[in-house]
Amino acid sequence: MATMTESRTLYDTIGGAETLRAMVDRFYDLMELEPEFAGIRAMHPPSTDGSRDKLYWFLTGWMGGPDLYQEQFGHPRLRARHLPFAVGSSERDQWLRAMAWAMEDVGIAEDLRLRLMESFYQTADWMRNKAD
Repeated sequence: MATMTESRTLYDTIGGAETLRAMVDRFYDLMELEPEFAGIRAMHPPSTDGSRDKLYWFLTGWMGGPDLYQEQFGHPRLRARHLPFAVGSSERDQWLRAMAWAMEDVGIAEDLRLRLMESFYQTADWMRNKAD
Protein backbone atom coordinates (compact mmCIF):
# COMPACT_ATOMS: atom_id res chain seq x y z
CA MET A 1 0.00 0.00 0.00
CA ALA A 2 2.92 2.33 0.67
CA THR A 3 3.79 3.71 -2.75
CA MET A 4 1.64 5.87 -5.00
CA THR A 5 4.32 6.64 -7.54
CA GLU A 6 8.00 5.90 -7.66
CA SER A 7 8.85 9.19 -5.99
CA ARG A 8 5.83 10.06 -3.85
CA THR A 9 4.48 7.84 -1.10
CA LEU A 10 0.99 7.82 0.34
CA TYR A 11 2.57 9.25 3.49
CA ASP A 12 3.79 12.25 1.46
CA THR A 13 0.49 12.58 -0.40
CA ILE A 14 -1.57 12.63 2.79
CA GLY A 15 0.55 15.45 4.17
CA GLY A 16 3.20 13.62 6.17
CA ALA A 17 3.56 13.45 9.92
CA GLU A 18 1.48 16.48 10.78
CA THR A 19 -1.64 15.42 8.87
CA LEU A 20 -1.33 11.79 9.87
CA ARG A 21 -0.97 12.70 13.56
CA ALA A 22 -4.00 14.99 13.31
CA MET A 23 -6.00 12.19 11.67
CA VAL A 24 -5.07 9.65 14.35
CA ASP A 25 -5.78 12.11 17.15
CA ARG A 26 -9.14 13.00 15.65
CA PHE A 27 -9.96 9.29 15.33
CA TYR A 28 -9.32 8.75 19.04
CA ASP A 29 -11.06 11.99 20.00
CA LEU A 30 -14.17 10.80 18.16
CA MET A 31 -13.91 7.43 19.85
CA GLU A 32 -13.91 9.16 23.23
CA LEU A 33 -16.63 11.70 22.39
CA GLU A 34 -19.21 9.89 20.30
CA PRO A 35 -21.52 7.27 21.86
CA GLU A 36 -21.69 5.35 18.56
CA PHE A 37 -18.05 4.31 19.12
CA ALA A 38 -18.52 3.02 22.69
CA GLY A 39 -17.89 -0.56 21.60
CA ILE A 40 -14.40 0.07 20.32
CA ARG A 41 -13.63 2.62 23.03
CA ALA A 42 -14.26 -0.09 25.63
CA MET A 43 -11.45 -2.17 24.10
CA HIS A 44 -8.88 0.49 24.97
CA PRO A 45 -7.24 1.42 28.26
CA PRO A 46 -8.55 4.46 30.19
CA SER A 47 -5.85 6.63 28.58
CA THR A 48 -5.60 6.32 24.82
CA ASP A 49 -2.16 7.97 24.65
CA GLY A 50 -0.32 4.71 23.97
CA SER A 51 -2.93 3.56 21.47
CA ARG A 52 -2.72 6.86 19.64
CA ASP A 53 1.04 6.54 19.33
CA LYS A 54 0.92 2.94 18.18
CA LEU A 55 -1.66 3.63 15.46
CA TYR A 56 0.28 6.69 14.32
CA TRP A 57 3.55 4.75 14.22
CA PHE A 58 1.93 1.85 12.37
CA LEU A 59 0.19 4.03 9.77
CA THR A 60 3.37 6.04 9.21
CA GLY A 61 5.21 2.95 7.99
CA TRP A 62 2.17 1.46 6.26
CA MET A 63 1.84 4.62 4.19
CA GLY A 64 5.49 4.61 3.16
CA GLY A 65 6.97 6.89 5.81
CA PRO A 66 9.53 5.86 8.43
CA ASP A 67 9.00 2.37 9.90
CA LEU A 68 8.41 3.75 13.41
CA TYR A 69 6.27 0.85 14.62
CA GLN A 70 8.57 -1.90 13.35
CA GLU A 71 11.62 -0.16 14.80
CA GLN A 72 10.05 -0.35 18.26
CA PHE A 73 7.95 -3.51 18.22
CA GLY A 74 8.93 -5.60 15.20
CA HIS A 75 6.39 -6.92 12.72
CA PRO A 76 2.91 -5.55 13.50
CA ARG A 77 1.18 -8.96 13.50
CA LEU A 78 -2.12 -7.09 13.52
CA ARG A 79 -4.46 -10.03 13.78
CA ALA A 80 -2.45 -11.70 16.54
CA ARG A 81 -2.24 -8.47 18.53
CA HIS A 82 -6.00 -8.02 18.32
CA LEU A 83 -7.00 -11.60 19.17
CA PRO A 84 -7.53 -10.81 22.87
CA PHE A 85 -10.38 -8.51 21.82
CA ALA A 86 -13.73 -9.69 20.49
CA VAL A 87 -13.88 -8.06 17.07
CA GLY A 88 -17.04 -8.57 15.06
CA SER A 89 -18.83 -6.68 12.31
CA SER A 90 -20.07 -4.03 14.75
CA GLU A 91 -16.55 -3.25 15.99
CA ARG A 92 -15.20 -3.30 12.43
CA ASP A 93 -17.89 -0.87 11.32
CA GLN A 94 -17.34 1.44 14.31
CA TRP A 95 -13.61 1.57 13.56
CA LEU A 96 -14.23 2.31 9.89
CA ARG A 97 -16.84 4.99 10.63
CA ALA A 98 -14.56 6.74 13.13
CA MET A 99 -11.65 6.66 10.68
CA ALA A 100 -13.78 7.94 7.77
CA TRP A 101 -15.03 10.78 9.97
CA ALA A 102 -11.50 11.60 11.16
CA MET A 103 -10.13 11.71 7.62
CA GLU A 104 -12.92 14.02 6.52
CA ASP A 105 -12.43 16.30 9.54
CA VAL A 106 -8.71 16.77 8.85
CA GLY A 107 -9.30 17.54 5.19
CA ILE A 108 -8.11 14.43 3.39
CA ALA A 109 -9.26 14.69 -0.24
CA GLU A 110 -12.28 12.55 -1.08
CA ASP A 111 -10.51 10.41 -3.69
CA LEU A 112 -7.75 9.61 -1.22
CA ARG A 113 -10.28 8.91 1.56
CA LEU A 114 -12.06 6.43 -0.69
CA ARG A 115 -8.80 4.69 -1.58
CA LEU A 116 -7.79 4.49 2.07
CA MET A 117 -11.21 3.23 3.13
CA GLU A 118 -10.95 0.33 0.68
CA SER A 119 -7.67 -0.75 2.25
CA PHE A 120 -8.88 -0.08 5.80
CA TYR A 121 -12.00 -2.16 5.13
CA GLN A 122 -9.98 -5.13 3.91
CA THR A 123 -7.78 -5.04 7.01
CA ALA A 124 -10.61 -4.34 9.46
CA ASP A 125 -12.71 -7.15 8.01
CA TRP A 126 -9.77 -9.54 8.28
CA MET A 127 -9.45 -8.62 11.99
CA ARG A 128 -12.89 -10.01 12.84
CA ASN A 129 -12.59 -12.94 15.22
CA LYS A 130 -16.10 -13.43 16.57
CA ALA A 131 -19.35 -14.48 15.00
CA ASP A 132 -22.01 -11.80 14.71
